[in-house]
Amino acid sequence: MENYLEINKNSWNAKVEPHLKSDFYFVDEFLKGRTSLNSIELELLGDVKDKTILHLQCHFGQDSISLSRLGAKVTGIDLSDKAIEAAKELAQKTGTDTQFICTDLYSLPNALNQKFDIVFTSYGTIGWLPDLNEWAKIINQFLKPEGKFVMAEFHPVVWMFDDEFEEVKYNYFNEKPIVETYEGTYADTSADIFQEYVMWNHSLAEILQNLIENDISIEKFKEYDWSPYPCFKHVEEFEKGKWRISKFGNKIPLVFALEAQKKSS
Repeated sequence: MENYLEINKNSWNAKVEPHLKSDFYFVDEFLKGRTSLNSIELELLGDVKDKTILHLQCHFGQDSISLSRLGAKVTGIDLSDKAIEAAKELAQKTGTDTQFICTDLYSLPNALNQKFDIVFTSYGTIGWLPDLNEWAKIINQFLKPEGKFVMAEFHPVVWMFDDEFEEVKYNYFNEKPIVETYEGTYADTSADIFQEYVMWNHSLAEILQNLIENDISIEKFKEYDWSPYPCFKHVEEFEKGKWRISKFGNKIPLVFALEAQKKSS
C-alpha cells in the first residue's frame, strides 16, 4: 500500500469539519474549559506541569491543548493538514501555547529535532501505522533518557469483529492491510462522507515487543472492560462516561493502557 498515506490523509481531512461540529468532540464546551482527557490516561500521565510532551497523531489537538492547560509544554503532530489548521485555531482561541506540526509519524524526524519528557498517544492511532518497529524507534528517538511513554488505545480484540459485532471478521494478528470504504464517521454517522481508508490490526504482543526491542521498558499495563467513548455501534453507558458493547457486557476488553520508560543507556 504505497499510497496509504495519501488515502488516509484524504480520509482524515474529510472528517475534520463534521468532527468539529459534532457532540462527540464538544468543541463549544472545550473552548469554555472542559478537558478532553480521560481518567485512564490522566492516571498514567501523572503531574505534567512543566513537562515537555510530544503528542503523536493528535487529530485537531484537543488532548494536546488539554495537556497545555495542565501546565505542560506540548507539541502535537498529525498527517492531516486540515486537522492541524483547526488545532492551531483552537490553541489560539484557548490562549495556550500548544505547538502543532503537520507530518505523518514516520516523517517526524525530518520535521522536529527535540527530546521530550513524555511521548503520548491515545485512542485510534496505531491502526493507521503499518510498521510498529519504526513507530517504537521514533518514540525512542524523541524521548529523553528515562523519559516516559504513555499510551491509551482501543484493545485489539475489538478490531476482530465486524461493525455490528455479529461475527469475528478480521485477523487478530497483523496479516495484511485492511482496505475498506465507510460512510459517515464515528463522531457523526450521518455525515456526508464516503471515503476509502487503509488500516492494520496489531496484536498486543506486536505492540509490546516492538517497544521492548527499542529499549522502552514497560512499567505498567492495564486493560479495561469499557470505553470512554461511544464510538462503536450497539453501546450502552453503564456509568457516566463509560460505555460497553451491549451484547458483550464486561466480557471483553475495550481499551488497554500502558506506561513505559526509555532506558537510560
